Amino acid sequence: MTRQATYLIDASVYIFRYYFALPPNWTSRCGYATEAVYGFTNFLLDMLARQPRHIACAFDESLGSCFRNDLYPDYKCSRALPDEALAYQLAACREMAEALGIASFASERYEADDILATLTRLCREQGPIIVSRDKDLGQLLERGATSLWDFAADKHSDAAAIQAKFGVRPGQIADYLALVGDSSDDIPGVPGIGAKTAARLLAEFDDIETLLQGTERVAGLKLRGAAGIAARLEEYADQIELAKRLASLEEQIDLNIELAELQPQPADAEVAQALAEEFGIGGLKAKIGRTLAVDNRETV
Repeated sequence: MTRQATYLIDASVYIFRYYFALPPNWTSRCGYATEAVYGFTNFLLDMLARQPRHIACAFDESLGSCFRNDLYPDYKCSRALPDEALAYQLAACREMAEALGIASFASERYEADDILATLTRLCREQGPIIVSRDKDLGQLLERGATSLWDFAADKHSDAAAIQAKFGVRPGQIADYLALVGDSSDDIPGVPGIGAKTAARLLAEFDDIETLLQGTERVAGLKLRGAAGIAARLEEYADQIELAKRLASLEEQIDLNIELAELQPQPADAEVAQALAEEFGIGGLKAKIGRTLAVDNRETV
């Protein structure tokens, strides 16, 4: 089988999906529930069965310690730190990914989105597929990614789909969020500027830097309340610039990795199966054996 696609996985999206969607029917030897570990491991095995050319997982470990918190202390302030039980599952999911031969990355200073941006830069010529449903990652469709793939819905979104949904190009997502805000990340928006107004402004000015330099032109646009919008842009200029910095993805992280190291690595099925037993998901042992037998044969 010829390896084709390069998959860069937003791990936390799927870990939390399974954590909230699956019943607590699995328990590790040390007594923690492991429904997220079961769901995430099953998901990774399905991804490996697609025989990817390259594959990597990006995990979030920067809540409260990200460089964005230095810029804006309230960044993601509404999100609670994982409790001990959830932290166990998050760590177990990464351990399973690595046992399956999948390159895995995390940072206390950078978010998974920044890691995915950096990996996209590294894999640009391969046209990676970003496995996520996070709108912020739409930015990567102008940085070399070919699509965002919502695995659960089996829905691919390309640059045209992002444009149709938000009214802006993928490369303008950070500018868009700087205007409308992002409540999920506690990034403030400009009062009175909603999605349609933001899209209209970015169609005219392309980015917020050009917009803030041309607020006098905004007052003359055929927009309802144009003069008031222009005044608010001037009033909130500093906030807008900060918000864009918060929403922009960093792609220059030193991951100390070469492209070849993102190929699926030969994995020991017995080791992965033993880990599955430890995590109380022994029902996946047969699938682990089948998947790794094929994957190891293809990487020899």
